[in-house]
Amino acid sequence: MKFDLTHCTFCPRQCGIDRTRQAGACGAKDTLRLARAALHEWEEPCLSGSRGSGTIFFSGCALRCCFCQNAPLSHEFYGADITPDRFGEICFELKEQGAHNINLVSASHFISLIKPVLQKIKPELGLPIVFNTGGYETVETLRELDGIVDIYLPDFKFMDGSLSGKYCKAPDYPQVVKKAILEMYRQVPSPMLNEHGIMQKGLIIRHMVMPNAMHDSMAILDWIAENFDLGTIFVSLMSQYTPCYHSHLYPEINRRISTYEYQKVYEHLLSLGIKQGYAQEKSSAKEEYIPPFDLTGVRK
Repeated sequence: MKFDLTHCTFCPRQCGIDRTRQAGACGAKDTLRLARAALHEWEEPCLSGSRGSGTIFFSGCALRCCFCQNAPLSHEFYGADITPDRFGEICFELKEQGAHNINLVSASHFISLIKPVLQKIKPELGLPIVFNTGGYETVETLRELDGIVDIYLPDFKFMDGSLSGKYCKAPDYPQVVKKAILEMYRQVPSPMLNEHGIMQKGLIIRHMVMPNAMHDSMAILDWIAENFDLGTIFVSLMSQYTPCYHSHLYPEINRRISTYEYQKVYEHLLSLGIKQGYAQEKSSAKEEYIPPFDLTGVRK
């Protein structure tokens, strides 16, 4: 794949915009922009461990989720421009703070800027690289990360394109995310954990249960069970949906999920034999799980 910021096709939007002149569909131009770089304790236990995941939040996103908990970044492009060299320094600073891994959140639209840095520093860094994504990725872009990313952490948000079209402005999301996850699995087909239970390689598929969408959640779990050897992947079932950003425009999702909704989806997960992974407690639906976006760790 040829990186061409003058005709950007990194994401499924395929906007073809010249990012040296204007922002693409993701909100990004041709400079690297971050909003936060810090230890994060609220990822899955095999990522956060006892010291935290070294999480780097990138500004911008190809998805336009109306319920986004990181809306200042994804929709409003909050952040500060940095050089690729500074990005490399941040990775080592997080390592010095004790990070179990380097966790790249919504980074694909900056792949041309960060890939050369990661290739250069990876041997000395000695930490797993986590690619934390909403799942809306092209196979071609993911192939650029083969051998660089150790752990893929994609969302699988919706199986029904009418839902993803309504809430994320991406009716093609189901088709895209299925192909993307299969490519991720091709690259990291089996999990590897160290003696402390910290993941070193593998695939963790996240799904956040949405209000009034139990059957869509169940369809996603069905697809996972049908397409993978369940001993080779982790599934993370999330209950943390909290109405954010423009959720109020859609009354049917302008509330937290009910105990009944979450329990029914959880029971379906167990019925499919999906046992390797995590299921959040219902009490996880709280705003305090959203980190402050204040440029922590971005500037020297």
